[in-house]
Amino acid sequence: MVNPIEQKLAGGLYLIATPIGAARDITLRALDILASADVLVAEDTRSLRRLMEIHGVPLRDRPMWAYHDHNGGRMRPKILEALDAGQSVVYASEAGTPMVADPGFDLGRAAVAEGYTLISAPGPSAVITALTLAGLPTDRFLFAGFLPNTASKRKAVLKELAGVPATLAFYESPKRVAGMLRDAAEVLGGTRSAAVCRELTKKFEEVRRGTLEDLAQIWADAPPKGEIVVIIDRGSLEKIREVDLDQMVLEALQGHSVRDAADLVATETGTPRREVYQRALLLAKGRQEETE
Repeated sequence: MVNPIEQKLAGGLYLIATPIGAARDITLRALDILASADVLVAEDTRSLRRLMEIHGVPLRDRPMWAYHDHNGGRMRPKILEALDAGQSVVYASEAGTPMVADPGFDLGRAAVAEGYTLISAPGPSAVITALTLAGLPTDRFLFAGFLPNTASKRKAVLKELAGVPATLAFYESPKRVAGMLRDAAEVLGGTRSAAVCRELTKKFEEVRRGTLEDLAQIWADAPPKGEIVVIIDRGSLEKIREVDLDQMVLEALQGHSVRDAADLVATETGTPRREVYQRALLLAKGRQEETE
């Protein structure tokens, strides 16, 4: 147990990240904010009360209000009134980082629209944790939240994402994960690498890695339990024609060095950087000879 520091907070809306499993993953700064805020708001008040009890943060006579998808329209004016009175208000998701696939998004957006200060105390995030465990590229990724419930709509969204040159990340229900993986294998390709991350930071944490086809088969008959994040490798871009590649390199060379032009074109096309760099060297040399 730690001793949170109680200190006067300036008025504003404070967003704190809460553990997605292990209670000790909360940050010291988040505990200090919980100990000091005038008003506490939570997606799940029972979870927040329990977290505060674990870490020795007293509620005292401070109000704790529930804020979730079903009461947001009614509660936002009340919370904004507290902010208008100069009070410090802290909002905590049930688990993870507020504003990320979370009802706190509408609250944060409303606070910004009204000109109130918005402060974030970063911490646990299921999607970031999954990315660190998946063993797939993380230099560029796209978080797409939850896919639609129906197969037809799910496939339509997956088709839109198929050509994105980035690792894809999704939240998924254990009841739907088998169907989601099956649809992803059909749309994105069964041999595409992926990872299914379950119950992260909890006792039964599990990470399964393999192709979409293999992962879909694993849970075809027995859906898993717990909260799930699915990470899917980026797709292979179609090989760009040499003449088009040269044109892109020449355009990039107009305002960049050979090295920077190669980096830029390699990133845009997915072509190996070494190949682009060699083309850039040749084209830069040919352009220089033409001007001499």
